[in-house]
Amino acid sequence: MPIINANDIEINYCDEGDGPETILLVNGLADDLQSWSYQVPAFLDAGYRVVRFDNRGVGESSKPAGPYTTKLFAADTKSLVDHLGLTQFHLLGISMGGMIVQEYALAYPEEVRSVTMACTYAAPGAFCSKMYALWADQAPILGVPAIMRDVTLWGFTLEFFENRADELAEFESAMQFMIQPVSAYLAQLESIRTHDTTDRIGRLTVPTLVLAGADDILIPVELSRRLHALIPGSTWATSKGGHCCIWEHPEDFNSTVLNYLDTIDKS
Repeated sequence: MPIINANDIEINYCDEGDGPETILLVNGLADDLQSWSYQVPAFLDAGYRVVRFDNRGVGESSKPAGPYTTKLFAADTKSLVDHLGLTQFHLLGISMGGMIVQEYALAYPEEVRSVTMACTYAAPGAFCSKMYALWADQAPILGVPAIMRDVTLWGFTLEFFENRADELAEFESAMQFMIQPVSAYLAQLESIRTHDTTDRIGRLTVPTLVLAGADDILIPVELSRRLHALIPGSTWATSKGGHCCIWEHPEDFNSTVLNYLDTIDKS
């Protein structure tokens, strides 16, 4: 995969398809570009060009000293957009990625055709803040893979644990062998602890879908609902599953996104 020098770091990215419309995918905390593997085939089959990349701090992108902010991640994303010459593209982010796309759309609304914010919030609030503080305390002692194993418990639903043991084992194995320096993880984690667009997100004029996993308990659905309520004219939708709905129920997630994008592309 190509790597570019942009915004004082190296950014690893993947650019697939040659459709007339582009979807730019932005990953969540500690996830590299492979986290979209269940979405890319569906989006390509629907006729879209699909661009995804490793955020700073993860995968093959640079891992400079932190802390990071969602505004900094948005600036990284802007550098990649400029390198590729993207215009009027669809921007889709999940979890931390949903926070990054908020900052991007606020800073560069003229570049974005639509924004989808999945499983995310405008501000973490008391519950998520306490959870992140616990992860920050545990990561230096237990390591990132142990924290991600804990995320698995929060991210998938009871039905997944009870009926899809083989798939669960694959995810747990992937978490066990995750390679991310603790310092880079903590730098990323700080960005979601400090993210707050509560007083600004109402200015957003770009067509926006706020999408939540119907059973999300990691970023509670109510926080996503509050984000939706802050954005005038935004569309609300839910997908089957919890915070990890892109992996647990990818078909439902993909069709929800594509159905929304179809309404934008026909407008």
